[in-house]
Amino acid sequence: MGLLDPTPPPYDALEWAGKPFPEKARMVCESWALQGYGTPPSVFLVYGLKVWFYLWAWGAFVGFTPGLEGGLAAFGQWWLAPIAFQKFILWSLLFEVLGLGCGSGPLTGRYLPPVGGALYFLRPGTTKLPLFEGAPLIGTGTRTPLDVLLYAALLVALGRALVAPALSAEVLLPIAVLVPVLGVLDKTLFLAARAEHYWVVTVVFVASFAVGTDWVPGAKAVQAALWFFAGVSKLNHHFPAVVCVMTSNSPVTRFGWMRRPMYRSYPDDLRPSRVAVWSAHAGTALELGVPVMLLLGDGGAITTVGIVMMLLLHGFILSTVPMGVPIEWNVLVIYSAFFLFTGEHAGVSILAIEPGWLFAFVAGWSFVVPLVGNVKPAWVSFLCSMRYYAGNWPMSVWLFEGESFRKLDRLTKSAPWVYDQLAPFYDRKTAVGLVGKVIGFRLMHLHGRAFGHLLPRAVADVTRYEWLDGELVAGLALGWNFGDGHLHDEQLLRSLQAQCGFEEGELRVIMVESQPIQRQALRYRIHDAATGLREEGELTVSALRAHQPWDYGWSASAAEVGAAPIA
Repeated sequence: MGLLDPTPPPYDALEWAGKPFPEKARMVCESWALQGYGTPPSVFLVYGLKVWFYLWAWGAFVGFTPGLEGGLAAFGQWWLAPIAFQKFILWSLLFEVLGLGCGSGPLTGRYLPPVGGALYFLRPGTTKLPLFEGAPLIGTGTRTPLDVLLYAALLVALGRALVAPALSAEVLLPIAVLVPVLGVLDKTLFLAARAEHYWVVTVVFVASFAVGTDWVPGAKAVQAALWFFAGVSKLNHHFPAVVCVMTSNSPVTRFGWMRRPMYRSYPDDLRPSRVAVWSAHAGTALELGVPVMLLLGDGGAITTVGIVMMLLLHGFILSTVPMGVPIEWNVLVIYSAFFLFTGEHAGVSILAIEPGWLFAFVAGWSFVVPLVGNVKPAWVSFLCSMRYYAGNWPMSVWLFEGESFRKLDRLTKSAPWVYDQLAPFYDRKTAVGLVGKVIGFRLMHLHGRAFGHLLPRAVADVTRYEWLDGELVAGLALGWNFGDGHLHDEQLLRSLQAQCGFEEGELRVIMVESQPIQRQALRYRIHDAATGLREEGELTVSALRAHQPWDYGWSASAAEVGAAPIA
C-alpha cells in the first residue's frame, strides 16, 4: 500500500455497493471496527505539517513585538508574554475562519480542494445560512457583495492586529464587532470562527484594554467552561460509542488486538464493551476534573495534578486524530492551560472579572448559553453548547434518488460532488470503499442506530438512493462543516431546494436532533425536498441501545418511540 492509498476494506467495494442495505451496513461497521476510516499514511503527515505551519506562523506574528523576535527558535523566551497568548487567540481565529483548521482535509470529507472557508466566503453567490432568514438585505440565502466585503474586512482587521507591535482596544474592536455581524449574515461563519471561544476571549481583551483591567480572569473563565461543559455533555450513553469509533480510527491503536476489546463481541456485537464504557467514564471524570483542579490550584501540587490530567486528556484526543480534525484547537488549549493556570497567573480568580458588564457577558456566553444548549439542544449549536466529542450531536442523512445529486451542480460552490473530488486520485472501486466508510462512521455512533428504524420510513427502496451524510452536503454547499447538524437542517434544505429544484421523491432527508440532558429521547424529522415534512417523532435512547449499528427495519414499542406521520 502506497502513502496515498487508503487501507482497502475487507470486501470488494463495488460488490458491496450493490448489496441490500442491512448487509452493506454490517459489512462497513465490521470494517470500521478494525480499520477505522482507512486513512492513507500521508494524510497524517499533511495534518502534522499543517500544525507545524500553525505554530511557525504564530511565532512569526509574535516576532512583530519588539524584544520578542526569533520565532519558534526563541519560543522559551516569549511563550509566557501576554501578547503571545493574545496573538495565539487572534491567529487561531484567523486560521479557523479561513477554513484551515477544523473541517479541513480528507478526514472531513474534503479532498479537492482540501479546504472550503475563504474559497466560499469570498465568493458572491455561494450558499449561506442567515440568522434572520428572508429578512431584507441581511436574510438572503446566497452570499452578496456586502457579505464578501465584511468578511474581507475581518481578515484585514485580524491581519492588522497580528502584525501590530502592540495591541489595544482600537486595534481589536473591529474584530469584536465584525464576528457577530458576520454571524447574523451567515451562521456558518460565526461557528467557523469558533466564536464561543476565540470571539468571547477577544471581547475580554477589548474590554480590559478599554477600562484598564486584567484580562486573565475572563480568559481563564472561558477556558474552564470549555472543559467543564465538554465533560457535562458526556453524562449520557453516547460517549462510549465515541470512544470505540475514535479508538478504531486512531493511528496509534492500529492493531486488531487493541481495537477488538472496545466491542462486546466482535464481529457479532459491536456495541461498546465494558472496557469502552469504563474508558468513557474515566474520560468524563478527567474532563470534569481538569477545570476544578486548575481553578482550585495556586501553582502548587493541585495545579500540577490538574496539568497532568489536562495533558492526559488532550494527549488522547490528539493521538486519535479525530474526524473533524480540531488538532490546532487542542494545541492551543494545551498552551492555554500552561499560560493561564500556572506561574504568575495561577492564583488569579475568575471572580475578578471587571467591569461588571464583562462578568455578565462572559457568564452568559460561557455558562448560560452552554446550559441552555444542553437542556434545549435544538436552540443552540453543539459548538456554542461546548458539547465537544460527546457523540450527542444533531445529524442528518440526505438520500438522493438516482442521478438527482447532479442538481447540486446548480449551486455556486468551489467543491464538486465527493466522487468527482476523488476521481483524480483513485479508481471508482477505491473511492466507493472510502466514501462508504462514512456510512460506517455514522452508524457506529449510538444515534446512528436510529437509521435502522427511519430509513424504511423515509424511502420505499433504499437501493435507488445515494446516501450522503449531511456533513458532506454542508461541506459542498456551505464551504464548512464540523459535526453540527444545524448546518444541514431544514434551513439548508429550503435553500438548496430553491436553487436546485428537486422533484418529489428525488431527495429525502432524515434529521435527528441531539438528546437533551434531562430526557432520554431524540427527536427526528423526515423531509421530502419538494413536499416538506413527512414524519416527525422521537426515539428513546433505550431503543437505540438495544440494537446493533446495522439493524434495519426494526420497530419499537409505544413506550420507546413516538411518531406523528405527516404524509
